[in-house]
Amino acid sequence: MLEKLQLKCIFSSISFDVAIFKCCFFSTMKTRVLSLLSLLLAVAAMSCTNTANYDSNQAPVTSGLRAGDSAISRGNIDAILNNPDRSVAKEERPGLATGWGQRKESRISSRSFVRASGKPAGTDAIYYNNREGIAAMSSSLQRVGGMQRAAGDLVEWGIKGGGGFLTTYKEGGYGRRLVAGDKGGNYSIVVKNRSKSALEIVASVDGLDVFDGKSASFSKNGYIVDPGDTLEIAGFRTGYDAVAAFQFSSVANSYANLKHGDTRNVGVIGIAVFTQKGVNPWTWMPDEVGRREKAQPFAEAPR
Repeated sequence: MLEKLQLKCIFSSISFDVAIFKCCFFSTMKTRVLSLLSLLLAVAAMSCTNTANYDSNQAPVTSGLRAGDSAISRGNIDAILNNPDRSVAKEERPGLATGWGQRKESRISSRSFVRASGKPAGTDAIYYNNREGIAAMSSSLQRVGGMQRAAGDLVEWGIKGGGGFLTTYKEGGYGRRLVAGDKGGNYSIVVKNRSKSALEIVASVDGLDVFDGKSASFSKNGYIVDPGDTLEIAGFRTGYDAVAAFQFSSVANSYANLKHGDTRNVGVIGIAVFTQKGVNPWTWMPDEVGRREKAQPFAEAPR
């Protein structure tokens, strides 16, 4: 009776098969063959290499529109997402989180920006979940518009889906803001600069910086938005020319879990707004400009 066993390994892209025949009548030969197999396994363990896709010619990419943290490595992310050991959260949780979506073109360039202070001029947060989760989070919700002002009215921002801004609520009409999403849907963060000076926007998703995928903090670099312009952040940045789309997923399949094994901050999107050194961004805000435009040249004297 013969039984065939196969061992396959990769040595610098050269593959080979070792065929071993076991015979019940030749115990001596069997012992020698198994010894040879053990030796080959030891050599293979030291020689096999990671075969995850990786472009060795790809230059490191700086995050933001200024020099700073490195962007997320596409090769590293592919290896993480293909690792079955990280595909299930330690404790299964209901509701939505943000996963690693398809590649989307999104070009940026480097630019100098000196902050007026190490502390942001203002911060804001939007919480998200599926509709069932939002109902469980609050029993007092009032539907509001998709965009909301923040940071002393310097910006207005919201969460946009494939068909426009996602359904948005405010808790009690004045509390925290929540948006409803659907599993598998893509979304983006939209920020409009209402001031007359450039601003820097540092954004986070599920507690992770949108540029480097690591823990978010005010010290990270962000996007520079010129006066009156609107910024749309469509995903986690993978380089100067692309992002991985923000995609609603289960908590187990979220980027936070697959990359870090940490799901404590899923369900929240945040921005921090920084002003430019030597510039007062509130000087010519829309409200002041509006007052000037309403001035009357022949107004009657007040009675």
